[in-house]
Amino acid sequence: MLEDKVHRATIINNFEDGLFCNIDAGGHKLVADEPEDLGGHDKGPDPYLYLATALGTCTAMTLNMYATRKKWPVEQIKVDMIHKKIKAEDCDDCETEKGFVDIFERQIKVTGDLDSEQQERMLEIANKCPVHRTLMGELKIRSKLVCRAKQ
Repeated sequence: MLEDKVHRATIINNFEDGLFCNIDAGGHKLVADEPEDLGGHDKGPDPYLYLATALGTCTAMTLNMYATRKKWPVEQIKVDMIHKKIKAEDCDDCETEKGFVDIFERQIKVTGDLDSEQQERMLEIANKCPVHRTLMGELKIRSKLVCRAKQ
Protein backbone atom coordinates (compact mmCIF):
# COMPACT_ATOMS: atom_id res chain seq x y z
CA MET A 1 0.00 0.00 0.00
CA LEU A 2 1.09 3.55 -0.70
CA GLU A 3 0.58 4.57 2.94
CA ASP A 4 3.20 2.02 4.02
CA LYS A 5 5.82 3.03 1.48
CA VAL A 6 8.84 4.83 2.88
CA HIS A 7 10.83 7.08 0.56
CA ARG A 8 14.46 7.64 1.49
CA ALA A 9 16.93 10.11 0.09
CA THR A 10 20.36 11.17 1.27
CA ILE A 11 21.64 14.59 0.31
CA ILE A 12 25.31 15.48 0.77
CA ASN A 13 26.65 19.01 0.52
CA ASN A 14 30.40 19.36 0.93
CA PHE A 15 31.05 22.92 1.98
CA GLU A 16 33.84 23.42 -0.56
CA ASP A 17 31.32 22.65 -3.36
CA GLY A 18 29.23 25.71 -2.54
CA LEU A 19 25.52 24.97 -2.87
CA PHE A 20 26.00 21.88 -5.07
CA CYS A 21 24.50 18.69 -3.59
CA ASN A 22 24.89 15.02 -4.42
CA ILE A 23 21.69 13.06 -3.94
CA ASP A 24 21.03 9.35 -3.49
CA ALA A 25 17.30 8.97 -4.02
CA GLY A 26 16.52 5.32 -3.42
CA GLY A 27 19.68 4.26 -5.25
CA HIS A 28 19.25 6.80 -8.06
CA LYS A 29 22.08 9.33 -8.30
CA LEU A 30 20.96 12.93 -8.78
CA VAL A 31 22.43 16.37 -8.24
CA ALA A 32 21.00 19.72 -7.19
CA ASP A 33 22.36 23.24 -7.29
CA GLU A 34 21.22 26.82 -7.45
CA PRO A 35 21.66 29.13 -10.45
CA GLU A 36 24.76 31.32 -10.52
CA ASP A 37 22.77 34.48 -9.72
CA LEU A 38 21.76 32.84 -6.41
CA GLY A 39 25.27 31.73 -5.48
CA GLY A 40 25.36 28.31 -7.10
CA HIS A 41 27.12 26.88 -10.13
CA ASP A 42 23.95 25.81 -12.01
CA LYS A 43 25.13 22.17 -12.19
CA GLY A 44 21.67 20.75 -11.55
CA PRO A 45 18.03 21.57 -10.86
CA ASP A 46 17.25 23.72 -7.84
CA PRO A 47 15.02 22.39 -5.03
CA TYR A 48 11.88 24.12 -6.35
CA LEU A 49 12.42 22.60 -9.78
CA TYR A 50 12.59 19.18 -8.14
CA LEU A 51 9.34 19.95 -6.30
CA ALA A 52 7.62 21.05 -9.52
CA THR A 53 9.01 17.96 -11.25
CA ALA A 54 7.64 15.72 -8.50
CA LEU A 55 4.16 17.16 -9.00
CA GLY A 56 4.39 16.95 -12.79
CA THR A 57 5.69 13.38 -12.94
CA CYS A 58 3.14 12.18 -10.38
CA THR A 59 0.40 13.81 -12.47
CA ALA A 60 1.56 12.10 -15.68
CA MET A 61 1.93 8.70 -13.99
CA THR A 62 -1.45 8.94 -12.27
CA LEU A 63 -3.19 9.86 -15.53
CA ASN A 64 -1.37 7.06 -17.35
CA MET A 65 -2.53 4.48 -14.78
CA TYR A 66 -6.10 5.78 -14.88
CA ALA A 67 -6.35 5.89 -18.69
CA THR A 68 -4.78 2.43 -18.93
CA ARG A 69 -7.24 1.00 -16.42
CA LYS A 70 -10.16 2.59 -18.29
CA LYS A 71 -8.70 1.49 -21.65
CA TRP A 72 -9.01 5.04 -22.96
CA PRO A 73 -7.24 5.93 -26.24
CA VAL A 74 -4.42 8.02 -24.75
CA GLU A 75 -1.14 8.19 -26.66
CA GLN A 76 0.83 10.73 -24.64
CA ILE A 77 0.58 12.83 -21.50
CA LYS A 78 2.73 15.96 -21.27
CA VAL A 79 2.81 18.10 -18.15
CA ASP A 80 4.41 21.54 -18.24
CA MET A 81 5.16 22.93 -14.78
CA ILE A 82 5.85 26.47 -13.64
CA HIS A 83 6.63 27.48 -10.06
CA LYS A 84 6.64 31.09 -8.96
CA LYS A 85 6.27 33.14 -5.82
CA ILE A 86 3.90 36.07 -5.88
CA LYS A 87 2.94 38.69 -3.33
CA ALA A 88 -0.06 37.51 -1.35
CA GLU A 89 -1.87 40.78 -2.06
CA ASP A 90 -1.62 40.01 -5.80
CA CYS A 91 -3.43 36.67 -5.40
CA ASP A 92 -7.19 37.01 -5.74
CA ASP A 93 -8.01 33.45 -4.70
CA CYS A 94 -5.53 32.99 -1.82
CA GLU A 95 -6.27 32.94 1.91
CA THR A 96 -2.85 34.36 2.80
CA GLU A 97 -2.95 38.14 2.96
CA LYS A 98 0.68 39.06 3.76
CA GLY A 99 4.03 37.86 2.49
CA PHE A 100 4.35 35.54 -0.49
CA VAL A 101 2.40 32.63 -1.94
CA ASP A 102 3.89 29.76 -3.90
CA ILE A 103 2.03 29.11 -7.15
CA PHE A 104 2.42 25.91 -9.17
CA GLU A 105 0.92 26.16 -12.62
CA ARG A 106 0.36 22.82 -14.28
CA GLN A 107 -0.60 22.58 -17.94
CA ILE A 108 -1.60 19.05 -18.84
CA LYS A 109 -1.71 18.02 -22.49
CA VAL A 110 -3.30 14.68 -23.28
CA THR A 111 -2.93 13.33 -26.80
CA GLY A 112 -5.70 10.92 -27.69
CA ASP A 113 -9.29 10.78 -28.85
CA LEU A 114 -11.09 11.63 -25.60
CA ASP A 115 -14.59 13.04 -25.41
CA SER A 116 -15.41 16.04 -23.21
CA GLU A 117 -16.52 13.88 -20.26
CA GLN A 118 -13.28 11.88 -20.38
CA GLN A 119 -11.26 15.09 -20.56
CA GLU A 120 -13.07 16.50 -17.53
CA ARG A 121 -12.47 13.27 -15.63
CA MET A 122 -8.75 13.35 -16.48
CA LEU A 123 -8.48 16.81 -14.90
CA GLU A 124 -10.29 15.55 -11.78
CA ILE A 125 -7.88 12.61 -11.57
CA ALA A 126 -4.86 14.91 -12.06
CA ASN A 127 -5.98 16.84 -8.99
CA LYS A 128 -6.00 13.58 -7.02
CA CYS A 129 -2.46 12.46 -7.78
CA PRO A 130 -0.61 11.55 -4.55
CA VAL A 131 1.91 14.40 -4.68
CA HIS A 132 -0.87 16.94 -5.33
CA ARG A 133 -2.77 15.55 -2.34
CA THR A 134 0.38 15.69 -0.20
CA LEU A 135 1.04 19.32 -1.09
CA MET A 136 -2.57 20.32 -0.48
CA GLY A 137 -3.08 18.24 2.68
CA GLU A 138 -1.73 18.43 6.18
CA LEU A 139 2.04 18.27 6.05
CA LYS A 140 4.47 17.74 8.90
CA ILE A 141 8.24 18.07 8.66
CA ARG A 142 10.09 16.60 11.59
CA SER A 143 13.77 17.44 11.85
CA LYS A 144 16.57 16.58 14.22
CA LEU A 145 20.17 17.73 14.11
CA VAL A 146 22.95 15.20 14.58
CA CYS A 147 26.40 16.77 14.88
CA ARG A 148 29.64 14.89 14.78
CA ALA A 149 33.20 16.04 15.07
CA LYS A 150 35.44 15.88 12.03
CA GLN A 151 37.71 12.85 12.21
